Amino acid sequence: MDTEKLNFIKTEFIPRVKTLSADAVAKWGKMNGQQMVEHVTAFFNVSVEKIKFPLVTPVEHLPKFKEFLLSDKQFRENTKAPVDVIGEEPLPLRYENMEQAVDKLAASVTNFEIYFKDNQDRKTMHPVFGELNFEEWVLLHYKHVTHHLRQFGLL
Repeated sequence: MDTEKLNFIKTEFIPRVKTLSADAVAKWGKMNGQQMVEHVTAFFNVSVEKIKFPLVTPVEHLPKFKEFLLSDKQFRENTKAPVDVIGEEPLPLRYENMEQAVDKLAASVTNFEIYFKDNQDRKTMHPVFGELNFEEWVLLHYKHVTHHLRQFGLL
């Protein structure tokens, strides 16, 4: 288990995001600050099956995706989730303001850890990477949150 990456998600990611304004402009991509926070919240909700998507990756491609997941490689700028998963445009805002969005994000991170606490081998579906256990989700969440921190100049 990569406790360093989990600790970063739990203790460094949220404080950095709290410095971001709702209308912050990214270095790349279409999302503003609050849209990014809400997007990351949704991603944590996928890992605990609050939001479910079917697998969109052909099964024969899963080994190369898993290889990327287990590597130290970062997501490239402008890496996009498959359009058939989240669409081409940012989703409409779900929360009234940035403070509320960040509170929901923090709760989703806590819920993620609680969800897997007693069963770290439990697997849940990611639409691109397939079935992931807790450790694999930690690696993916770390890649994802650091990607978005870089996107907004917070890392």
